[in-house]
Amino acid sequence: MAESEDGIIVTDDFIAVIDGSTSKTNLCLHPGTTNGRYCMTLIKQYISQAARDMSCESFCRGVTAFVRSHYDSNQLTRLAEHPEERATASCAVYSDTRREVWLVGDCQCLVDGTLHDNPKPAEAAIARKRAAFARQLLDTNAATMESLRQNDTTRTLITKDLIESMAGQNVEYAVVDGFDIPQDKVRIIAVGESASEIVLASDGYPLLMPTLEASEQALQAQMATDPLNIGRFKATKAFLAGNNSFDDRSYIRFEP
Repeated sequence: MAESEDGIIVTDDFIAVIDGSTSKTNLCLHPGTTNGRYCMTLIKQYISQAARDMSCESFCRGVTAFVRSHYDSNQLTRLAEHPEERATASCAVYSDTRREVWLVGDCQCLVDGTLHDNPKPAEAAIARKRAAFARQLLDTNAATMESLRQNDTTRTLITKDLIESMAGQNVEYAVVDGFDIPQDKVRIIAVGESASEIVLASDGYPLLMPTLEASEQALQAQMATDPLNIGRFKATKAFLAGNNSFDDRSYIRFEP
């Protein structure tokens, strides 16, 4: 039996949060949906039928083959050379049988309040570069906070950096994208028998808290104090006008 909603799937044996990557190009691999959402859907399909005693290594091999099988064979050569065009997602998967959390990409988790994450290695540097661009625009009156929230030109300025960083996809960091996942870039968190609570979440929460309410409050506090995300917390995106977040977010809390 499986239950799911956007970004989350719960089966008898697995609980997972899945975060599709934001598209960096105009290529659409599946009509009517973004590449990141398409990958998220495929991962949920795979988990819904996965063997209960599956290991992390088996999951990585199996989900890779499953996503790859949905590519047009004529596209594979190009996708091998252009990772920015692949259907890509990160995920945090809890295996009840193995009592482990697997972080494939930049999702995050709390185990009894202890944070575990797996950030992309270049993300922080690119976020700092975007923050410097924004500060320069604001300091020279070339833009205002309001204008950048309407049209975040600083995001455009780092798009090339984001695409270039994706050359490290499944080389320097792990994601699910239909290409081999390096096991040494996947984090495995053992969940002890005494553990009483687990939280799995996407990286849309800059400060992950033990409850959804507290995590949402922290997110709204960030928007109120630094909606461009260029201060103490730096991101590659701002809170655009009319949005209550800067990125997609998924959150689930449960007892192992």
